[in-house]
Amino acid sequence: MKKFLALLLTAMLLLGSVAMAEETAAGLTKNLVVLFTSDVHAGIDQGWGYAGLAAIRDGLAVNNHVVLVDNGDSIQGETIGTMTDGKALVELMNVVGYDIAVPGNHEYDYGMDNFLMLANEVAQFPYISANFTYQGEPVFAPYVIKEFDGVKVAFVGITTPKTITSSTPTYFQDANGEYVYGFCQDETGASLYYVVQNAVDNARAEGAQYVIALGHLGNEIDCEPYTSIDVIYNTNGIDAFLDGHAHETNSGNAVKNKDGKEVVRVACGTKLENIGALTITPEGDITSDLYSWTGSVSPVEMFGLTGPVVDAVAEKVASLDEIRQKVVARTEVKLHIYDPIATDVRIIRNTETNLGDLCADAYRAMSGADVAFVNGGGIRAEIPAGDITLDQIYSVHPFGNVMCMVEVSGQQILDALEWGSRNVPNELGGFLQVSGLTYEIHTYIASSAVSDENGMFAGVDGEYRVKNVMVGGEPLDLTKTYKLASHNYMLKSAGDGYAMFKGAKLLIDETLIDNQVLITYITTELGGVVGEAYSEPYGQGRIIGVPEAPAAE
Repeated sequence: MKKFLALLLTAMLLLGSVAMAEETAAGLTKNLVVLFTSDVHAGIDQGWGYAGLAAIRDGLAVNNHVVLVDNGDSIQGETIGTMTDGKALVELMNVVGYDIAVPGNHEYDYGMDNFLMLANEVAQFPYISANFTYQGEPVFAPYVIKEFDGVKVAFVGITTPKTITSSTPTYFQDANGEYVYGFCQDETGASLYYVVQNAVDNARAEGAQYVIALGHLGNEIDCEPYTSIDVIYNTNGIDAFLDGHAHETNSGNAVKNKDGKEVVRVACGTKLENIGALTITPEGDITSDLYSWTGSVSPVEMFGLTGPVVDAVAEKVASLDEIRQKVVARTEVKLHIYDPIATDVRIIRNTETNLGDLCADAYRAMSGADVAFVNGGGIRAEIPAGDITLDQIYSVHPFGNVMCMVEVSGQQILDALEWGSRNVPNELGGFLQVSGLTYEIHTYIASSAVSDENGMFAGVDGEYRVKNVMVGGEPLDLTKTYKLASHNYMLKSAGDGYAMFKGAKLLIDETLIDNQVLITYITTELGGVVGEAYSEPYGQGRIIGVPEAPAAE
């Protein structure tokens, strides 16, 4: 069975790989395969699942050197992560046998102390990051060197500097609100490029013949100047870049570095739907591919897999199964984060959706606020029509943020809408789903929202692209005081860069957890059923895009 499985998995490698030859002859006696995962988001039994991943690794290890690495965001995203503060995921990674991991932005979602405990006391593999610092000093080793047949291969870890705003900003501050943790963030990206280059140069100086970057950076416009492509453009000495963060599926493309040399760049998507594979041959060729899972049942069921990983995953799932499957409500309509037509296009981060309306309405109803905001990046999963389980609610709101309400001015509301709309039509985790107001986004006007060096809102230095804001059917009054509900992440910790709310007067300070807000709204205010009021996938017309300037009168 194992031999058959190994042959089958090898045959499933996708075509379209990128191959590059090294000038220096390698000393390898057999292929080195770097298997990598990224953005697993606690999807331990989705796609290949950890059991399928282990089977791939074991099959390849028969005739190859194999290294297994993770590029971040593994411990958050499903109920099992939320209910164990990520610990169950790290314990499973130990069983699978990971060799190296890089912290993604969501590794910090359960608090700094929790993550450092997991990294230092639970993980049986090293976390690495060249740019994660405490008071300017590295928290983890910037790279790890492994040796195969006398050939040294360096793995350099890189964490997105956007982590400060895409996790909870206060986790990176001391008791006085000063940032003590950082990710080498600045407006130009120069600090990031410097520390990465320094790590690469030091690894080369230690004799590394190959340097593989393990990045949680992504390729999204919102992540510039910190994308994987930015780093490749501004450095040299990296042979391949294994990327995460954007949930991109890319079997390999060539990107030129600072010296004009092509670097292979690969990304494997999310939830173990693909396993990335980078191969270095004895001849020095570097190729990249993906193992993609398209089966209608799990690999465990299809191949009859057994072993410690299968048992460990089953044990973790079983321990939560009863509470996960508890039915708490019902919906008569599908609740969307993806486009109902282009079903692989996520729209919750640039467009109103019915699930966005529902989540925002829940905050407004449970708080009694005039207006409620929910960041699109905090709404993580769709809900199909039918029974709603607790697991589905946890999947929608996996972060454990807590409801707050503050007193703000109309100007602060306008600034927040402008800040959240600055990337439209492109995605932004901080895009605002709203309740209690309507607004237009005039996308023909370039955003003039300004951020500081930490990615926080610092003002608007031009025309607002957000216009015609109406609160409760009345025009927004910039001088009036309103009650605004959201969660501690945004209102107290300036999550997603919403610094305009720092210091706002708290009217409600951390009451219901976000998923409890949603459950309570559905069960008490809606009678346990999400009905026809939320039937339109694109929402109730609260957010209107205006792509062209009105004709002159």
